Amino acid sequence: MSNGGIIGPVVNPVAFTVTASTTSFTSSGTFTSQLGQSKVDFLVVAGGGGGGAVIGGGGGAGGFRTATCFSISPSTGYPITVGAGGAGAPYPSSGDATSGNPSIFSTITSAGGGFSSTGTGGSGGSGGGSGYGGAGGGTGNTPPVSPPQGNSGGTGVNGPSQYGAGGGGGAGGTGGNAGNPGPAGNGGIGTASSISGCSVTYAGGGGGSGSINNNQAGGTAGPGGGGRGETNSPLTPATAGTANTGGGGGGTSNNCGRSTTGGAGGSGIVILKTNPASGVLAPGVWSLSEQYNYKKAGTWTPSAPFDVDYLVVAGGGGSGGGGGGAGGYRTSFPGGTKLTLTGGTSFPVTVGAGGAGKTGNPYPSPGNNGTDSIFSTITSTGGGGAGAAETNGNNGGSGGGGSSGGSRPGGTGNSPPVSPPQGNPGGSTSGSGGADAGGGGASAAGGNMSSPPYQAGAGGAGSPNSISGCAVFYAGGGGGASDSSGLGGSGGSGGGGQGGSPNQPTTPGTVNTGGGGGGPTTRASPSVSGGSGGSGIVIIRAPAGAGISASPGTNTVTTLPAPAGGCKVATFTVSGTLTT
Repeated sequence: MSNGGIIGPVVNPVAFTVTASTTSFTSSGTFTSQLGQSKVDFLVVAGGGGGGAVIGGGGGAGGFRTATCFSISPSTGYPITVGAGGAGAPYPSSGDATSGNPSIFSTITSAGGGFSSTGTGGSGGSGGGSGYGGAGGGTGNTPPVSPPQGNSGGTGVNGPSQYGAGGGGGAGGTGGNAGNPGPAGNGGIGTASSISGCSVTYAGGGGGSGSINNNQAGGTAGPGGGGRGETNSPLTPATAGTANTGGGGGGTSNNCGRSTTGGAGGSGIVILKTNPASGVLAPGVWSLSEQYNYKKAGTWTPSAPFDVDYLVVAGGGGSGGGGGGAGGYRTSFPGGTKLTLTGGTSFPVTVGAGGAGKTGNPYPSPGNNGTDSIFSTITSTGGGGAGAAETNGNNGGSGGGGSSGGSRPGGTGNSPPVSPPQGNPGGSTSGSGGADAGGGGASAAGGNMSSPPYQAGAGGAGSPNSISGCAVFYAGGGGGASDSSGLGGSGGSGGGGQGGSPNQPTTPGTVNTGGGGGGPTTRASPSVSGGSGGSGIVIIRAPAGAGISASPGTNTVTTLPAPAGGCKVATFTVSGTLTT
């Protein structure tokens, strides 16, 4: 059968328009992305922790996480979990309050707020305040993420003249300590977000309770839905955290005549904002009759040469003990030398995988290098694997961090050398201390181990780039590990993994950022593997009149709105082909 000059099946191009929308989930449900949609802005707030009783502390706020231009797949359903708030402690307090529940969207999990206790407050997104027992507040940002999802709770006081509880931590500040003399601890402040179209503050901590013994004032509610702590004279009861803010519940006092439970934590919320975009999903094959019709309509793009901007980021290095080096970062945007592409041509695109982290104790091998990402004449080199068990970091796009147990240098960055440089060296260790160095990042070297005290080095910072239409950081180095009481090194901005410690988990580099993997502590039992490097990414930005398509279907082509002038952006998260 004739089909206009093409033998075999013909697949028509499909034009798409992504319409702007904002969806708020106040209870669990499903978000379905639009045809062609590859990005979304998000706010994910978990449920707040419950407040304590009998001079109880304030509950910690639910974890607060937000970002723009988060990568998703088109026409896909994503389950949404909105975490419930934790229950307040009963009176008389035979047990603690309960922590809030996590909220989840895609790979993003915000941890529930920590509970309050008469002893130490519970850890969580933000930590719960401690009761009058004087123990410390719970730790916030647990488990750790970057940027941090919350803060620690405050500490109570136990006499001799004052008995007051600490406030719960909030997204924007720690919970207040009880005064001696003075009021109970205030709830930590929350953080404002305008993702819904209005500025709203979320994730405030609950206020701690005062005591009836000395009519101590209760702590104020943290802005962002936190509950207030109870005051006895004049009586001002504790309140619960506000629903769908993730606020922590307020603590109640030791007033036997009231016998009230602590305030419950407020439930969380998930808000997803879709920004407008348009483009064409097409295989790059059209019949002659289709070409004729498009030409008549004035929509057929001639195959003349045209210039494009590019961002090519390689896979990040895996960790050993040190942090993995970020994948090489090479870009023409903005203001660099563009590439000229010939029309009617297929260009292979390679997106490099992240390197695997080390396995085994006590003398493991170093982490593996990431693999290269390639487009046309541009090759970005995989990040260097990190050293392990007294070895140097590997060379790469950015160098891997050195390992503890001697003076071990980090790997060389920008290897092989290009101009401008594609990365930086990893950090170094010295002496015999139990901490490792950070991997290098696109814009900064990895941090060195400091001694004494023995503190692991942070991953080198990555670089921001707006080639996709949104400012996104890429190619952050992985943080080094700590085998002592210190914390692991933080991951570099741009997807670098968090370094581990005996009390802190290791995280891998973030997918499609080229971030280096975080280093694993050797003191974990059972032993843990090093964090793998994050895979790379390739983004091509073409003028509005260019006809381009990307395959396979997980890669996308979108058209940027004004003021970008209708530029077309091809984003490759896996290896494929750009057709002009």
